[in-house]
Amino acid sequence: MLLAKEFVAYLGRQMAARLPANMIEIADRSAVGEVFVSVIMDELMLEDKLNDEVRTILEEYSVYMANNAISYSEMFRRIKNQLVQQKKIVKASGRDTGDAMKLSRDKVNEISHKLLLALKKSHDCRIRRNENDLRLEIVRLMSSLLLNEEKAEKAARDKIRTLKREVLDGTEEWDLLHKRYYAEELRNFGIDLGGE
Repeated sequence: MLLAKEFVAYLGRQMAARLPANMIEIADRSAVGEVFVSVIMDELMLEDKLNDEVRTILEEYSVYMANNAISYSEMFRRIKNQLVQQKKIVKASGRDTGDAMKLSRDKVNEISHKLLLALKKSHDCRIRRNENDLRLEIVRLMSSLLLNEEKAEKAARDKIRTLKREVLDGTEEWDLLHKRYYAEELRNFGIDLGGE
């Protein structure tokens, strides 16, 4: 998944806590936060399931790809793009589309529509203003929190890169260092995933 589950939990709860009272009346912010977490997790897991489906398809064609010197990554990208179009899924990765953040603007917008729908169905809240204004506020809040997460991610990677010895990405040592530095950098933005 593009975002750590702990960060998704933080993201959902923070968005619910920060929705302005002049836009929405919320009786139980923690319940709304859990709904947000669930919706965001479901959306992010869509692409994980799609990636698994692509891997399964590629396993069936591994001999064909080897015999015809077809790159696994190129074939993965082609099949994934084809399935994305067929299933009408909005790609989650912003980096694929040139966005600076992990999540694409399109995905953030897609999630905002689903969060608004969840708010409309919830018995814990009542929308006070224009629904689209509320949805745009959700986009703003989510983008702000994701921007801080992206800065923390970049800073953690930079710290690992500046160590005196080289630590290879994907190794257990790299993963442990990244987890520690990432948590430190998130705390610099006032985000404590362990305290959530």
